[in-house]
Amino acid sequence: MKKLFTLLLLAASTGAIAQKLDTLTIEKIMRDPKWIGVSPSNIRWSDDGKHIYFNWNPNNTERDELFAITPTDTKPAKVGIDEQKAFPSGYGAMNKAHSLKLYEKNGDIYLEELKTGKIQQLTNTVEREANPAFSGDESKVIYTTGGNLFSMGLNGGGITQLTNFSNNAAAPAQPAGRRRGGRAANTDQAAGNQQESWLKAEQLELFDIIKLQARDKKLDSIEQKEFEPKKLKELSTDGRSVSSPEVSPDGRYITYRLVKYPDNEKRTIVPDYVTASGFTEDIQNREKVGGPQAVSEFYIFDTQRDSVYKINTSNIPGIKDLPDYVKDYPKELERRTKLNADRQVSIRGPYWSEDGKNAVVVIRAEDNKDRWIMKLDPETGNLGPLDREHNDAWVGGPGAYNDGWVDANHFYFESEASGYAHIYTVDVTNGTEKQLTSGKWEVQTLQLSGDKKTFYFTANTEHPGITNFYKIPVSGGEPVKITTMKGLSEVTLSPDEKWLAIRYSYTNKPWELYVQPNKPGATAVQVTHSTTAEFTSYPWRDPEIITFKNRYGSDVYAHLYLPKHPDAAKPAVIFVHGAGYLQNVAYGWSYYFREYMFNNMLADNGYTVLDMDYSGSAGYGRDWRTAIYRHMGGKDLSDQVDGAKMLVDKYGVNPKHIGLYGGSYGGFMTLMAMFTAPDVFTSGAAIRSVTDWAHYNHGYTDEILNEPYNDEKAYRLSSPIYFADGLKGNLLMLHGMIDQNVNYQDIVRLEQKLIELHKDNWELASYPIEDHAFEQASSWTDEYKRIFKLFETTLRR
Repeated sequence: MKKLFTLLLLAASTGAIAQKLDTLTIEKIMRDPKWIGVSPSNIRWSDDGKHIYFNWNPNNTERDELFAITPTDTKPAKVGIDEQKAFPSGYGAMNKAHSLKLYEKNGDIYLEELKTGKIQQLTNTVEREANPAFSGDESKVIYTTGGNLFSMGLNGGGITQLTNFSNNAAAPAQPAGRRRGGRAANTDQAAGNQQESWLKAEQLELFDIIKLQARDKKLDSIEQKEFEPKKLKELSTDGRSVSSPEVSPDGRYITYRLVKYPDNEKRTIVPDYVTASGFTEDIQNREKVGGPQAVSEFYIFDTQRDSVYKINTSNIPGIKDLPDYVKDYPKELERRTKLNADRQVSIRGPYWSEDGKNAVVVIRAEDNKDRWIMKLDPETGNLGPLDREHNDAWVGGPGAYNDGWVDANHFYFESEASGYAHIYTVDVTNGTEKQLTSGKWEVQTLQLSGDKKTFYFTANTEHPGITNFYKIPVSGGEPVKITTMKGLSEVTLSPDEKWLAIRYSYTNKPWELYVQPNKPGATAVQVTHSTTAEFTSYPWRDPEIITFKNRYGSDVYAHLYLPKHPDAAKPAVIFVHGAGYLQNVAYGWSYYFREYMFNNMLADNGYTVLDMDYSGSAGYGRDWRTAIYRHMGGKDLSDQVDGAKMLVDKYGVNPKHIGLYGGSYGGFMTLMAMFTAPDVFTSGAAIRSVTDWAHYNHGYTDEILNEPYNDEKAYRLSSPIYFADGLKGNLLMLHGMIDQNVNYQDIVRLEQKLIELHKDNWELASYPIEDHAFEQASSWTDEYKRIFKLFETTLRR
């Protein structure tokens, strides 16, 4: 028995030792991320504000499970499947008093009384009813089904169809004696029609009975029409798709968008080689930048006048303005100037004030250079200007879609007009505009309080890498900070606005859930403890956030990992984050957590590591965001070069032993660095990288580089494939073969180019079952073993 006890104790001790992480290796850090612990996610409040729900996996099971707490009882409890089935949808439309909620679930419409939790099913049909909303007087439910709008009385008023969209548009009238195709009409058929008309006229002339029958038929028709119900006007779609039909609060106006999608759009195909069938299967994928795009027109149906008309966009300020880059193409500038055409726009809205007296639309130019806020006169379709935000690069920023009504006369929105995303209001009656927040920081989220007296927002006022939750009166004033934890805070406000559910993280501490009263400086109570004992046993670095001046005199923020025991070769590695417009240098847990752990491992092995928010990154305002316009691989790359110089000058790094790596946009940057700054970087690992921007998607690329056939110079400046002959150092490329974001075709094209250039200092590792974001631990492990080997063999010799 004593021997058995000893063996059990030894086994337990061995297990405890196995949980301790002393040395980082690729195999350890690239395992299934559950070894770190699973952070809470998808945090939301119940409609009555009594519970906080979140997904979590504290026991490392196959899937995350749903948990619940209350603000006063913060011990997480699992929520059973039966209880989840009875949940109302998290999305829906509230009435003005926030006492009732309409929502769709499984294609039917439900009404919830928030105080009692009572739920009433309003529809139960095979057809899908969607997008429920209250009518202006809240006596009806407005919803869509079968592509049309309907209303349903909340007190048994029945169902009324509001729109009758039809694709049966009348054919264009043809010139007499002609038909489609341009040829003469059949003369025999024309003669036959003339004969029939002559015979009918003769019969009517000769016989009284024919006259009497014609008279009676006409009278019957008139009498029948008197008893026929009035038909709902057919709204012709002319082959286009209907989008976003809405009813004005008074029920008079119905607005909708008709969208013409391109015919026979050419899309990329991604071959999938490892399939269950054993055959190669093609995945239909995305378009390429510059392909034909959907075109929309916005219509108003005035039910009172039974008339349909388009919103008039011809008087939008600057609607004929040409983008500044066209000056680089004199012939195109001349052609467009002579054409003097209106720019294509897309319209969002309308947003109706609660009293229904004012309507606002938000309009964006399809060339991305302008965003207008316009007052809509629904009776005429005319627009009046309220605000125009112009950017010679592209309009964007973190608050591009944060807007709505403060009251019946004031509309709020975010704008980068000052250089940073801030809150504005405009009086729609006289156009008076007011800026509520200001400073060299960004408003990142924005929410209006239920009583419409306060704005709540998340911002990085203290430091670009620290976010907190603030409030400010709708009339303006000094922002009041509510949360105080140093790091990143994602806040979900309770429906009664008394509590905050906070998802918080720090640089070396993954996300956890906290609860705090909605009071400035109140204590936030930690709810979850997600990290494993193995993860916490390692002393993860809290890398210093430094700044250095780039060649243009701007501050570049960066994480610096300094080795305790520098290698004699004094090597350094620069990590380049992906996504382009993303912030990675913050006092919070990184989206690139694997790379964070890899950087720790590099530092353990004697490397100095730098990770910067280069030009084009998020968090630093408009000018930093758009610094890469028309030249990706320009200022963003020179920041990497300037960072390398700073490492040499200030931290003693060997200039011959600097490498870099990154994925997606970071992979693209690595290629540009290896091709255009080959004397700065000895080796680079480019992961899932764009090699030619003309082969990337439209929605992202056309903002930054315009379109290939309109701005060829920008694409040639920005695409690594044009600079491949500059490769001198050691290049490793890694790519998933079913990548539906940056297609595998992209890296294969570069591979062929390197072959034709007779380059031999490169390798390509392909991953047959991986998309853009790798999923299999084996792929992550193989990938980073190769990257580490590259640096070990090229930077430490």
